[in-house]
Amino acid sequence: MQTTWRTGARRGALASTALGITLALAGCGDGDATAAAPAPAPPASAAAALTVKDPWVKATGAGVMTAAFGVLVNGTGADVTVAGASSPASPMELHEMAVQDGKMVMRPKPAGFVVKAGSTHELSPGGDHLMLMNPGAAIEAGDEVAFTLTLGDGSTVPFTAIAKPFAGAGESYAPGMSMHPSGTPMAPMAGATP
Repeated sequence: MQTTWRTGARRGALASTALGITLALAGCGDGDATAAAPAPAPPASAAAALTVKDPWVKATGAGVMTAAFGVLVNGTGADVTVAGASSPASPMELHEMAVQDGKMVMRPKPAGFVVKAGSTHELSPGGDHLMLMNPGAAIEAGDEVAFTLTLGDGSTVPFTAIAKPFAGAGESYAPGMSMHPSGTPMAPMAGATP
């Protein structure tokens, strides 16, 4: 009896396997060769390959301009343009530091930041940065601040930056402040309102 049970069990298992294979093969083809071809993958967006490495934001009081920094990493084979930035913490602008009339000045960068294919672009104090124009609340050391970058193709890259106390070279993001090329802050520019 025990031998019959084993033989019967084997036959049942073989029959089940054969039936499963037959059904699987029958379901794979409907006679139309184009239906079996896989659909092409959608093109990868720039957002999927642009990342922000080591993001941080300078801690500040409510209503006091500050900036966010980090390294933009482009993992694609094409240049990517960061066209804008937003945050629930503050209205934002893309800014750069540039020499103007022998002085280092901060100014908006409306053309955005271009991150070359397969390369990086540093956002740093005294260089390109994400400007928080008027934070609605204090940003204290240890706070996590949410940001979203908007790219030239309309896609977005969300990230979170940690707030850090940072004195740096004593730079100021107050309106009208200029900086000597060495990074030392100078008096407000003529005609600027604080």
